[in-house]
Amino acid sequence: MNQPLKDLQKLIKYSFKDENKLIQALIHRSYLNEHKDSSLESNERYEFLGDAVLELWSSDTLFKLFPKFDEGKMTNLRSLIVCTKNLYQISLNIDLGRFIMLSRGEENHGGRENQSILADTLEATIGAIYLDSNIKTIFSILDRLFKDSLDKLSSQKVYKDPKSIFQEIAQAKKGITPHYQTISENGPDHQKVFEVGVFIGEEQIAVGSGNSKQKAEEDASIKATKLFSNLV
Repeated sequence: MNQPLKDLQKLIKYSFKDENKLIQALIHRSYLNEHKDSSLESNERYEFLGDAVLELWSSDTLFKLFPKFDEGKMTNLRSLIVCTKNLYQISLNIDLGRFIMLSRGEENHGGRENQSILADTLEATIGAIYLDSNIKTIFSILDRLFKDSLDKLSSQKVYKDPKSIFQEIAQAKKGITPHYQTISENGPDHQKVFEVGVFIGEEQIAVGSGNSKQKAEEDASIKATKLFSNLV
């Protein structure tokens, strides 16, 4: 067995039946620039699959963990679990950067410590484990990898509404308090649909909709939080 692959499997506590799947998950697209004649492919298809598996697991977990939370609250919490920043932290916990297959140029530019590359590779690895095993196995592994994140959510006594969470993020990243503006209002009085934009300064960050202005604002803030989480 290839020693680096053996080391990574020890760190994630899963032994692959087909190690080629793990290798595939570790191939960053930059690596192919220096191996044009090979039959290798990048890990982007595995990343796509892993993203879907992660969303299903996090949705299922939050549904069971918070039985009284509505869809909006659970969506907001899910965005915090699967955001790039959190995936990056988990990838550091398993030293994933050490195993990624990168081009020399990407490596020289700090690719092994790049948040986006590490988060994407973690998703690809999740996809590889799913393909190599089954949904029960990958869910069990995700329960363990994300235990600290889930414990943190479970220990919170008071749920912060989506607008408060995005306001904290915006103030921390931009130093500006976001504001909301109604974009449209359609339908009869008893069945109106509102569209509201959330802005930082003059820049529109996201648009939400709902049957009240409050719900539309919350929808916009949830979308904005997810967007910002994937950028940090």
